[in-house]
Amino acid sequence: MIITSYFPPEIGAASNRIYHLAEGLKNDYDVNIVTPLPNYPTGKIFAAYKGKFSLKTEENGITINRLWIYASVSKNKFLRLIAMLSYSFSLIWFFMWHKIPNKVIVQSPPLLVSFTCMFFLRSKKRKLILNVSDLWPSAGLELGALKEGFAYRLLKKLEAFNYKKADLILGQSNEILTHIKTITTKPELFLYRNFPEIKYPKLIENTSSKGKIKMVYAGLLGVAQGIHKLCKEINYETIEFHIYGSGAEEEAIKNLIDSNKDLPLYFHGRVNRAELHQVLLKYDITIIPLLNRIYGSVPSKIFEYAKLGLPMLYFGGGEGEDVITKHKLGWIANEGDYSHLNKILASITSEELNYALSVSIQETARLQFDFKKQLMALKNVI
Repeated sequence: MIITSYFPPEIGAASNRIYHLAEGLKNDYDVNIVTPLPNYPTGKIFAAYKGKFSLKTEENGITINRLWIYASVSKNKFLRLIAMLSYSFSLIWFFMWHKIPNKVIVQSPPLLVSFTCMFFLRSKKRKLILNVSDLWPSAGLELGALKEGFAYRLLKKLEAFNYKKADLILGQSNEILTHIKTITTKPELFLYRNFPEIKYPKLIENTSSKGKIKMVYAGLLGVAQGIHKLCKEINYETIEFHIYGSGAEEEAIKNLIDSNKDLPLYFHGRVNRAELHQVLLKYDITIIPLLNRIYGSVPSKIFEYAKLGLPMLYFGGGEGEDVITKHKLGWIANEGDYSHLNKILASITSEELNYALSVSIQETARLQFDFKKQLMALKNVI
């Protein structure tokens, strides 16, 4: 069983990561997903699922149980808490009436949801595997979503409880695993990167002359990514900037474009993942930004874009910088330093963004970011 707060048809790294994990495990296990009715990132239950309290389906050999949730992406902390509590209550009800297998993977964060699972499912007969993709509540503190105080201290206790009750912890970065070691040495630790399982597209050499460099961002338009601020801060002298996705900042970005029609800034909306992979091939470079450096975070876009052979400009700090630099996947701009970002943008030439670079990046992905090899290693520890 995999218990997660995000799953397709929802978009985003968390949804994709769990989907590929489930697909990879289904040949060796009967995989059962437990997830809320899809609502992210809109904060509203998707049209096809409205009016349902719960839904059980079989999709591609995987059983999916979708449970009721009070859906919200409100910035109001009380409403966000209600949303998490509602899913936690749905999970408790589900646990009461269903047989739970002896191997359970729990996605964290959300911290309160993962605590519910670790508390109610702990058993000597059951192996609890905690899949940690971000370090909450410390990440919330860094993002400004939380402040130090009673609530923060309580969340730190929940975090420690989750780690100590796990038999195996999967961490998406070395920073995450290092942090967990400072709290407990009980569970076995496994570095499980967010390698996507996608087809490698055939790269075609572009021999046409180039004008401005075509830079693209694709993904969630949330507070953490800071795309609205990025649009206002970057120098468009040598680039045109294209944006795909949806999220909390979508309307602000559209308004910015409407009021600055002279800028080579374009919003294309949300497209499905398969279509997006084809669309991205027509761009010269992609930017991977984080508004603030988040300890433990390594954006999964790095590994996905490497398989597409797409050069990257990384603007988020932390371990992601190490991955980009070590594997020669593109350029680094100092986190939060828009002056340095514009300096790097001005230094990148069309000649550098060539076919040979794309081929090199894609070959690195084949050798270093192989989903099947990582999955085989994971199966050995599960």
